[in-house]
Amino acid sequence: MTLQDKLRSNRFVITAEVTPPVSVDPTELVAKALPLKAVADAVNITDGAGARPHLGAVTAAAILAEQGIEPILQLTCRDRNRIALQSDLLSAAASGVRNILVLRGDDPSAGDQPEAKPVFDLDPRSLLNTARRLRDAGELPTGRKVTGRADFFLGSADNPIDPPPDWQPTSLQAKIEAGAQFVQTQFCMDAGVVRRYLARLDEIGVAGKLSFLIGIVPLRSAKSARWIKEKLFGAIIPDALIERMERATDPAEEGRRICVDVVRQLADVPHVAGVHIMAPGNDAAVTEVIKSARESIRRLATV
Repeated sequence: MTLQDKLRSNRFVITAEVTPPVSVDPTELVAKALPLKAVADAVNITDGAGARPHLGAVTAAAILAEQGIEPILQLTCRDRNRIALQSDLLSAAASGVRNILVLRGDDPSAGDQPEAKPVFDLDPRSLLNTARRLRDAGELPTGRKVTGRADFFLGSADNPIDPPPDWQPTSLQAKIEAGAQFVQTQFCMDAGVVRRYLARLDEIGVAGKLSFLIGIVPLRSAKSARWIKEKLFGAIIPDALIERMERATDPAEEGRRICVDVVRQLADVPHVAGVHIMAPGNDAAVTEVIKSARESIRRLATV
């Protein structure tokens, strides 16, 4: 079963993430990703995360596909114009990469080469439209026909919030119209916020149109938890969890337990299709968290 098949069958899925190495040796990427093969339903390949260069995302996703690991290719609007992005979509389809997560991309000022010039020829909505047209009509935006088939499953990003009374998900609705079929969110370690966010989306008639994978993190320390809460736009880390990390004799182990607890809570929230685990610099924790979660959640899909 593909990721799309699992989501359609209403099984709870777990995706993870790999940042390709700064290397021309593909075995380094494979070594990072293989521990996730038997546990994650799909694995994201980042595209210049943090505005820093690494092994190209399309190539890295193709390598994972060759290894029997279902990739989710992150494709950002930051670095390429529409010609290059269309070529990358064709390359992804030709490499057997189906899942595309369309993102804006971190601004170059956040990276290690802040003098780099951003492109942003397309925004995420326009890129989603391009990918959908390639899939559904078999053509580029110019009308030029494309041979073969691009069987894309299209995703976008969103930030769960505790919705105020007058809140409308304008951006999310626009992405749905452009072709988004699933969402992977920013970190939200508060199941209550997710419940209220999705309940509002359900009232508006949006929740049932997308598969929502909620972003979570195995925290390493109270310090790192505060950094995520304060520095990452849209990230939600409750103060109670930070206090729990502060009291822990083994913060890293406590962070893994907290992560599994949050997975269990989210599995009971209506319209939550799964979780997306991100753990920059803490890759080993992801496998442990997924294994622990699979032991206790009945809705989990079989990898």
